[in-house]
Amino acid sequence: MLHAEVGVQRGSLALDVALDVAAGERVAVLGPNGAGKSTLLRAIAGLLPIDRGVIAIDSVVVDRPPDEFVAPERRNVGVVFQQYLLFDHLSVLENVAFGPRARGVKKADARRGAAEWLERLGLSSYADERPAALSGGQAQRVALARALALSPSLLLLDEPLAALDAGTRDLVRRDLRSHLSDFTGATVLVTHDPVDAFALAQRVIVVEDGHVVQAGTLDEVAAHPRSRYVADLVGVNLVAGDVRSGVLTTPAGARIVIADAADGPALAVIRPHSVVLARSTTTPSGVTSARNLWHLTVVDIDRMDPTGSRVRLRLDGELALAAEITVGALDALSLAPGDRVEASVKATDIEVVPS
Repeated sequence: MLHAEVGVQRGSLALDVALDVAAGERVAVLGPNGAGKSTLLRAIAGLLPIDRGVIAIDSVVVDRPPDEFVAPERRNVGVVFQQYLLFDHLSVLENVAFGPRARGVKKADARRGAAEWLERLGLSSYADERPAALSGGQAQRVALARALALSPSLLLLDEPLAALDAGTRDLVRRDLRSHLSDFTGATVLVTHDPVDAFALAQRVIVVEDGHVVQAGTLDEVAAHPRSRYVADLVGVNLVAGDVRSGVLTTPAGARIVIADAADGPALAVIRPHSVVLARSTTTPSGVTSARNLWHLTVVDIDRMDPTGSRVRLRLDGELALAAEITVGALDALSLAPGDRVEASVKATDIEVVPS
């Protein structure tokens, strides 16, 4: 498990973040560029000493200024960097065996353990290849195998899917989720993508300007965004279900017509500003081409920014949705919690991500 109170001054960035992650728990750290996400990960890994606070892994203090600091190689931590940083001059097998060898494990034992990890991740046939011969997805799995070969108590992932193209990312995300679900240690994932957070983590913390602005499950954070960044990025509707013949059906039985997606498990990404609302007694104006229409109840109206021009509504019923409309539209509809509405979304406005 991880307990971290990280205070770091890096140029204009004053990072002050507290984070606890239990064994077996996966936490995603979200935030805009320059918020301090990677700095936080580097501090936990020991690549950047903290200026104030404390970091403990499995109740063992590894950094507490000014006198206590455990070097990175002596921390029971596995790290997967954004660019993977595989050793070009070593084979895939030797890359995975490197960490245990550096910690004093005999060569034969380290290679045997590395071979087991490669088999587990479906990479046995690449054991003798050099990293240059690998695809992006294969390199990502080798980097994960190298990190897990250390049997770490804590796994740190810094934008692990960012270097992949869109098509590869969907497949690798699915594989990564499967592997992380079997990991019994604590996991901290840095990402800028709410789909990655939804698919890979159980809880999120949102960091802006070096400070935590929100924390909780993605649904909890999305329901009441406390900043424009959270509203725009984390506040998307992510609906899990199964696609068959152009329709995604949720476990509760709600149906979402989509424009184009392969059959199978998937996430429907519906942006709140794509949801058009009308009173249940009227026909939504200008959305006759919408193939999705749900009768829902207004649960909450969040005027996140009273001086702004838009408000966010939380809706519930056969489908739970967040919708974002103008203040003028809210006044025209005279909506209040408890009111029934028709929520419409065009199929072409829905992005589908295989899961």
